[in-house]
Amino acid sequence: MVSTAVPRVAAHRRVARRISWEFWLLLPATVYIFLLIGFPLLLSIYYSLSHISVGRRDYSFAGLSNFRAILSDQVFQHALRNTVLITVVVLVAVLVLSTILATALAERFPGKPAVRYLLLLPWASPVVMSTIAWKWIFDSQYSVINWVARRLHIIGPYEFPQWLGVPHLALISIIIVQVWRILPFATVITLAGMSAVPRELIEAALVDGAGFFTRLFRITLPLVRPILGVAILFTALFTFTDMAVVWILTRGGPYNTSHVLSSWAFQVGIVAGDLAQGAAIALFMLPVLALVAIWVLRLSHREVTE
Repeated sequence: MVSTAVPRVAAHRRVARRISWEFWLLLPATVYIFLLIGFPLLLSIYYSLSHISVGRRDYSFAGLSNFRAILSDQVFQHALRNTVLITVVVLVAVLVLSTILATALAERFPGKPAVRYLLLLPWASPVVMSTIAWKWIFDSQYSVINWVARRLHIIGPYEFPQWLGVPHLALISIIIVQVWRILPFATVITLAGMSAVPRELIEAALVDGAGFFTRLFRITLPLVRPILGVAILFTALFTFTDMAVVWILTRGGPYNTSHVLSSWAFQVGIVAGDLAQGAAIALFMLPVLALVAIWVLRLSHREVTE
């Protein structure tokens, strides 16, 4: 009995020691996540159920009145439509362009490392700096796009398209910047998936006489579909929650027609000082993003298991 009890005690001690080490290793990350995500989320819920605003100290319970108020707000409805529209268009454009770029970068050609480096520049550059540069590009008087369009005789010499001053042109400008910013990240993810495709399958398809598009749509893309799911998820998250691009380019204008949910939440909660309704607008994004994440992850998991 003694000989069997001693190893058991030693094993229990090793397990307890390992659990203790795991706890202390996970503790900093847990505290970090709680302070940056958990605490702001709880504070937003607390604010959204109140009538709190900047300069008002007392807390009065409001129930769901803030959520009912924002749902009847026309600017909120317009911001919601803009958010969905921009996210869907950016998602489709990024998915198609990242697949094309990843397919091209998977081949061998001179200067490939330099091309990869240049491709990552939009993602690596600070979003504020790059968006300010795009704001100059879209400027009505000094726009590079207008200058090129005049040289190509697309517009007249005295025409000055207001890229950021007309509602539909402002949305197009926002979509262009979002695609330019997120495309490198999605391309790197897709390229990593394509690099993991067994070379034997491609060579066997070549022997069987399969063309480029047959190999791409019958072999490569089905195998990297779970990786594409990850790219779709991150693209949707980055686009749906981004505020910087809209705020720097248009500040929601003209006349609040280019607002998205995040920029309108900032406008109401921070600029106007209505913390309660600002928090309610921000929390409205949470269930939508959760549903998108669950759907994409389930789809990717199903592809992996099959």
